[in-house]
Amino acid sequence: MIRLFSSPASHLRQFRQNITNQAAVDTDEPNSLSILWHYQILDPSSDIVNHWNHIFLISCLISLFIDPLYFYLPYVVIGEACMSSDNNVSVLITYFRTIFDVFYLLHILMKFRMAFVAPGSRVFGRGELVMDPRQIRMRYLKSDFIIDLTAALPLPQILIWYIIPATKSGGTGQSNNTLALIVLIQYIPRLFVIFPLNQRIIKTTGFIAKTAWAGAAYNLLLYLLASHILGASWYLASIGRQHSCWTEKCTEEFERIPPCHLKFLDCSSIETGNLERQYWLNMTKVLTSCDAKNDDSDFKFGMFAEAFTSEVASSRFFEKYLYCLWWGLRNLSSYGQNLSTSTYLGETTFCIVLCISGLILFAQIIGNMQTYLSSMTVKLEEWRIKKRDTEEWMRHRQLPEDLQERVRRFEQYKWLTTRGVNEEDILKSLPQDLRREIQRHLCLNLVRRVPFFAQMDDQLLDAICERLVSSLSTKGSYIVREGDPVNEMLFIIRGQMESSTTNGGRSGFFNSITLRPGDFCGEELLTWALVPNSSLNLPTSTRSVKTLTEVEAFALQAEDLKFVANQFKRLHSMKLQHAFRYYSHQWRTWGACFIQAAWRRYKKKMLAKKLILEENYDEDDDGYYSDEQDGAYSDEETGDGTSVDSPAQNLSTTILASRFAANTRRGALQRIAGAQPSSLKMPKLLKPDEPDFSGEV
Repeated sequence: MIRLFSSPASHLRQFRQNITNQAAVDTDEPNSLSILWHYQILDPSSDIVNHWNHIFLISCLISLFIDPLYFYLPYVVIGEACMSSDNNVSVLITYFRTIFDVFYLLHILMKFRMAFVAPGSRVFGRGELVMDPRQIRMRYLKSDFIIDLTAALPLPQILIWYIIPATKSGGTGQSNNTLALIVLIQYIPRLFVIFPLNQRIIKTTGFIAKTAWAGAAYNLLLYLLASHILGASWYLASIGRQHSCWTEKCTEEFERIPPCHLKFLDCSSIETGNLERQYWLNMTKVLTSCDAKNDDSDFKFGMFAEAFTSEVASSRFFEKYLYCLWWGLRNLSSYGQNLSTSTYLGETTFCIVLCISGLILFAQIIGNMQTYLSSMTVKLEEWRIKKRDTEEWMRHRQLPEDLQERVRRFEQYKWLTTRGVNEEDILKSLPQDLRREIQRHLCLNLVRRVPFFAQMDDQLLDAICERLVSSLSTKGSYIVREGDPVNEMLFIIRGQMESSTTNGGRSGFFNSITLRPGDFCGEELLTWALVPNSSLNLPTSTRSVKTLTEVEAFALQAEDLKFVANQFKRLHSMKLQHAFRYYSHQWRTWGACFIQAAWRRYKKKMLAKKLILEENYDEDDDGYYSDEQDGAYSDEETGDGTSVDSPAQNLSTTILASRFAANTRRGALQRIAGAQPSSLKMPKLLKPDEPDFSGEV
């Protein structure tokens, strides 16, 4: 779709390029436009015809603006009582008018090569296109050819450069009425061209303008066009009214001395230096009798007096154009209520047409612009009404203030994210293949960021992307709580979430990690879906997931994941199993706890071994010292150097020494671990369920 108010030259270049590309497909010589026009039949719904319709619509609007400019060519020299035409402006207007007349001729040539739908084939669907060139020509000649040809004729150019000079030579000196008649008559076929073209564009593309602002501007442009035509017609009618007064008064003075000739009313008579005209100008009463500022004059200008009291008729071209545009816009908007008219029939008729046209056009532009502009705010209005209903419902149910604030925050975040657009409804209305491509474009890169899914082929990734749905969560919301059933997997796009576990509420145990864009949660559901002949009951969550910020994510529902899981069994089992274990937060938590418990058991074992070695060393030293003392004591007791030890005494000594050593080791261990005797006791974290990647059903 091209923009409506762009340059016609740029559109024409694009149109030529499209024609060349189309010819390259349908002919053997891709750069031969002559072959295209002689052999190519155009489809009325093709891109080429659609581009051309927009180009031709712009050219029609510009030509409709150009034609009333001819009405500004006559001007009045009040002090000399004569009229003339601005030849320089006439040349410029004729130049541009001729350029845009070429577009009408090109439109005629294109319609000779444009197929049409056979009326009898519209029973079902679009219908059958008639591609026969002879049938196309005959149908066009019998229907729209006369109107298109009449709209393409250069009638104002012929009038300005041929008819008016010929009438001046005959002595009339003024042909404004003829000019208005020719231009306004040609306006009728041009309107018959532009309005069906407008409907054809709407039928093909569904709209004229691509955006609501462009549609409103288009309707405003049509209203300005009507004001432009009205102002130009008023100016030309004012000039005609002045000429009528001069002609009437000049006819009355024809038999007086000096006589008044109609040729005196043409300013060309001044340039010839006619002394008779100068003598008549000094003696005539035409100037005072036809002065719009003279209230005593018997000739009433009515609503046309403003053109002479404000000196519009003698101003420069651009100044009188803007004034007349303002006059037309002001009176068209007020339906001519401020106009003071005379009893002149043409003036009264003009005011009646102005009032009716203003009423119709103003109602149309207000209705159309309201429709276009309201389409920009319809979603905002729906959201505002929904927000109001939500507030009333929360007050009626007496929700706590914190819950109300969370509801408001979610609705605000949802509006900022989606602007009230329901993406699921839009996707459901599309065909399956197109829906799959759109979902692939939106979700494929995100899914590939999940390492577990990165191991899969494109076919499986397409199946996953096709079933992902959008999910929004505000800050502080719980996605799932520990022990609740898991019904979806979430793949984070934006935001952060906290995933924590207490291992089923075990005291003294807490594990927490932060999930960022690219991470996922709900992997328990994946284990459940991959196990053959799994139960209908959903798995329970081993972790609590809470949003730390606003989170945008894609969700994969349990039933969709179960369907996709049937395709997992055809893949390489070990590769997926390793990826799943490595990137699953549940397996990571279990692995970390397993490593910590093993490390602490190792440290405890090494500490005990070290203490045993130290105790054995102390026992050896203490035993040697005790034997010497006991021997010395025995020798002294006997007095004769003989030993008095008995077997019963040796046994009791050994038992006491072993008990002392055991108590010593136990006391040392308690001193080392006495501060936190429970720190060596690791909680028994259950190993996660092993997913079945074997492919057996």
